[in-house]
Amino acid sequence: MDIGGLLISQAKKSPCKPALFFNNKAISFTELKDSSFRLANALSKELGLKRQEKVAVYLPNSIEYVNSYLALWSVGATVVPLDFMLTEEELISCISHSQARILIAKPRHSVSFASIKEKCPALEHIVLCSEQASPFFAFQDLLQQGDSAPVTIEVPDKEYAIIFYTSGTTGKPKGVLVSYLQLSAPAKAMEYFVDLGEKDTALCALPLSHLGGLVYLQSLIYLRASVVLLERFIPFEFLKNVQRYNASCFWIVPSMYYALLQLKEFENLDLSSLQWVVCFGAPSSPEQLRKFHRYCPQADFINGWGMTETNAPTVVIPKGSKKIESIGRPAPWIEVDVFDNEGRKVPKGKIGEIVVRSWVVTDGYYKDPELTSFTMRNGWFHTGDLGRFDEEGFLYIAGRKKEMIKVGGEIVFEPEVEQALLAHPAVREVAVIGIRDELRGEVPKAFTVAKEGVSLGAEDLRHFCRQRLAHYKIPHFFEFRDSLPKTRSGKIDKEALRKEGHIG
Repeated sequence: MDIGGLLISQAKKSPCKPALFFNNKAISFTELKDSSFRLANALSKELGLKRQEKVAVYLPNSIEYVNSYLALWSVGATVVPLDFMLTEEELISCISHSQARILIAKPRHSVSFASIKEKCPALEHIVLCSEQASPFFAFQDLLQQGDSAPVTIEVPDKEYAIIFYTSGTTGKPKGVLVSYLQLSAPAKAMEYFVDLGEKDTALCALPLSHLGGLVYLQSLIYLRASVVLLERFIPFEFLKNVQRYNASCFWIVPSMYYALLQLKEFENLDLSSLQWVVCFGAPSSPEQLRKFHRYCPQADFINGWGMTETNAPTVVIPKGSKKIESIGRPAPWIEVDVFDNEGRKVPKGKIGEIVVRSWVVTDGYYKDPELTSFTMRNGWFHTGDLGRFDEEGFLYIAGRKKEMIKVGGEIVFEPEVEQALLAHPAVREVAVIGIRDELRGEVPKAFTVAKEGVSLGAEDLRHFCRQRLAHYKIPHFFEFRDSLPKTRSGKIDKEALRKEGHIG
């Protein structure tokens, strides 16, 4: 894979077309190519960067982040994207584990880069996006020193382009390996599922340190789509940017949709440019998603699923489908099945673990052969997600294996209870977990956020649930909160709730 050659090709085809919009500034494909090559040449000359060396990137969404990815891939390096919300301790854990030689970062008051350099023996150079970078390298200085001469190198498909560190970065980090061949997988899937291409302007508020955000960049360089990049997700600003840039599409996670639905200004904004919107990342409430669709009926509303390990998107419902409860069907080059605990295929309609087999699936986890062997068995990647197929081959998510609660021998799936509660007109957000119970083993507990200006009571919600759920699925405990903890990618952080150890 030659990313530098691809940049040259795309700039030649569309030299003046905006590749990126950021902070009201448009950057053409030619400008993006030149700035990325300047950085690539400077990193190679000034810092001695070589192919397959690891470079950690610790930035918020920015032009510098896009330049870093493209420059590093142009020279065949391995990018280690790190969530900008990670603590200093977590950064040290990931940088040490990855053995990154270079760190590109933006200063944060809570992070000492001198301390990080001291505690990470393999880390030789730090590049700061700051005017006061001393004693480290300044990003802008490197950009100005480098020349824009083309950087083209054919990198073997099986060499690694990315190590993604997923949640749980303290203790034993989990680094998902993505090869140079697999860099094209998300864009190939987006082109197949939704015909994404150069006609589109996509609105990105997901962090580029996560796969969901990176898919926008991959779509830019492989499909010549234009991307409106936001530093972070602010609901009203997000929708205003749909109108400002006539965005044709976006993909976000369910909690972001729910936040948008709370906006009083929603109905006054012009969303007529939207052609399709996609929900990825977690089980979602069909009622809430259909409500969102009412505000932009001209757009196809699409549900989908995938993981970092499968270079998502992996499964998506066809455009125009009414089966919004489903996550759809896999792309033709991806095999997806549902297995029982003994590794046997289960009949249609029965719930089992979703497994995936394809060239898009990760080779495993960096420096973790034990976890790699556990998840990759007999050629199938075992996702830990539970699901079922219907008679038409549509896949439905039941939840994670760890989202399965055993109540007196009966199985309860947390997402099913969450969807029932989200149908209540006064519920804004909800998370359900299992907690210990001496009599039944486990019982469900719901953490609930009410809509603004509305009061909610436990008995009201229990009565509502009785009309929709079997008695053993109804939460035994309700805890009402102003907000729920979120991961950097916008999902509700249920692990944080489990760690709190509440019993009601």
